[in-house]
Amino acid sequence: MNSLSPFLPLTLSPSLPRMTYPAALALLDALPRWADAGAAAYRPGLARMAALMDAMGRPHERLRAVHVAGTNGKGSTASFVAAVGTAAGRRVGLHTSPHLFDFAERLRLDGRPAPHDWIAAAVARHRDDLRRIEPSYFEASVALAFLYFAEEAVDLAVVEVGLGGRLDATNVLRPVACGITAIGLDHTDLLGATLAEIAREKAGIAKPGVPLLTSADQPEVLEAIRAAAAEAGAPVERVREAVAVAVDSEAPDGLVLRLRTPVRDYGRVRLGLAGVHQAWNAALAVRLAETAMPGLPEDAVRAGLAGVRRLSGLRGRCETWAEHPRVVADVAHNPDGWRAALACARPAGAGRLWALVGVMADKDAGALAALLAEAGATALPVALPSARALSREALAAMLRARGVPVVDVAGVDEGVAWFRQRAGSGDVLLVTGSHLAVEALGRAA
Repeated sequence: MNSLSPFLPLTLSPSLPRMTYPAALALLDALPRWADAGAAAYRPGLARMAALMDAMGRPHERLRAVHVAGTNGKGSTASFVAAVGTAAGRRVGLHTSPHLFDFAERLRLDGRPAPHDWIAAAVARHRDDLRRIEPSYFEASVALAFLYFAEEAVDLAVVEVGLGGRLDATNVLRPVACGITAIGLDHTDLLGATLAEIAREKAGIAKPGVPLLTSADQPEVLEAIRAAAAEAGAPVERVREAVAVAVDSEAPDGLVLRLRTPVRDYGRVRLGLAGVHQAWNAALAVRLAETAMPGLPEDAVRAGLAGVRRLSGLRGRCETWAEHPRVVADVAHNPDGWRAALACARPAGAGRLWALVGVMADKDAGALAALLAEAGATALPVALPSARALSREALAAMLRARGVPVVDVAGVDEGVAWFRQRAGSGDVLLVTGSHLAVEALGRAA
């Protein structure tokens, strides 16, 4: 390594102030955090990120990046891209949020979370910068991810937008390709009340001359994306026009697709994520990978799509957590996401659907109740460990008002135990509503 590089390995320098990983997390947790404060922690604008990047030696400028925005599916799409790159032998950094079990999951290299020692050393090195600049928790996590990827000299960084796009902390990047997944009504208090307004915010990641690919299909959304891209000077590819996708078969552990892109006819390919909604996420991911990594081998695309969980570290997307009886975990937190999760978790044969649900107070719990009623599910509402969470009593009242049968349980672990004791043959329990619900499931397992 060049001794003049600003990206020195932090853990090897004896002059750096020492800090434990728990102490580093405590420092980060003290920053304004969406998980705790919700919209009050949202700090739109790029001034703080620019200051952080300057303080860290501008690591984002060292990255060849793919930038992925959208309402639903952006985490899955980013993970597919990263997995394909890793399968092709590239060193791939992946930033997604929020994490499920450990902050280090936000900084992954070839599917592995960043070492705790590296995070502790990086936070120690930049603690004064964090205090001076006063970023949000999310801004700090993005900055650390960019620093980690630059130090590791990744071949590709795949970066998921946090909220919106135009004013998101990740938008300091100059990527080689941008992607926009499905657009729906979420965070309407911050991004706009219509699909077109939300789409325009998401399309704010467009950059001059950088291909912008989208799997969105609503006419008003496409019009907004095209307008924003035209203003930025970005060429647009509508993936649903450029790519042919058909679901060949569906199983609890994934899909088989028939896939043809402008680059290659892949024929039948297997996805390692379940749910038909993943078909267009995978199609967009393949086009982003083909764009960012020209000459990509066909076997790398196949291996990446099939091995996405192992190669990227993705968890909690229509994931079968246990069998006999079957427990499915999905981090969906808005109506479109819940609709897809319910379709993915539907029982076979004469089995019944149960849903263990916990939601944040700023989410559309009424829509969740309506979807559960439509699916004929029995609900086990729980309170989540957050000041932003909707109370179990309020959620249960909404469910009962929609005619959804409700079972009273104390928490996620008690709910899972109750289901396992009483489940019939073919019954399925879906755990959903929030990342925190799935996190609690994992901690209870």
